[in-house]
Amino acid sequence: MKIYTRTGDQGETALFGGGRVPKCHPRVEAYGTVDELNAQLGRSVVAVADPEVRNRLRLVQHDLFALGAILASPPDEAGVRNPNVPSLPEHRIGQMEDWMDEADRELAPLRNFILPGGTPGAAELHVGRTVCRRAERGVVELAPEEPASDLLIRYLNRLSDLLFTLARLENRRAGHEDVVWNKNPDAEGET
Repeated sequence: MKIYTRTGDQGETALFGGGRVPKCHPRVEAYGTVDELNAQLGRSVVAVADPEVRNRLRLVQHDLFALGAILASPPDEAGVRNPNVPSLPEHRIGQMEDWMDEADRELAPLRNFILPGGTPGAAELHVGRTVCRRAERGVVELAPEEPASDLLIRYLNRLSDLLFTLARLENRRAGHEDVVWNKNPDAEGET
């Protein structure tokens, strides 16, 4: 099978459940951003030092493929989605909350805003967090026409919180302090 089809050369793309839409359609924007998030998490996996964090990110990457498939497969007029579309594991939301609770027991209480950065792995996780928030905004925009939007929004909202927490955990386990936001860096001679 060839990777190129030439079917998108006029600015449209096929949806998984059938039909075609412009490549600028909110549905394509939403699942394209989820794909970008998955790629960013792939970068994060190779950048983080902690094996537990890597394993959890890999698990999330599989979820994101399912989430993207749901977005790429609108239900038909009867509300039926393509039966080949995998479901998003709803239990993962609670599992992500458990992972954050575990991490919080190890982390210093958050009393200030922190800047993205620290170790290379933490920096990649912070980029993932921002892409996740953009994906969430895309799903919110699509919500009126996407029946699964409530679950997808909850998943992405929790995932962005998890990525923030994992970035802090990655820094902590590497012995790197969070970089606290200074409201007036010029006053302390920082540039």
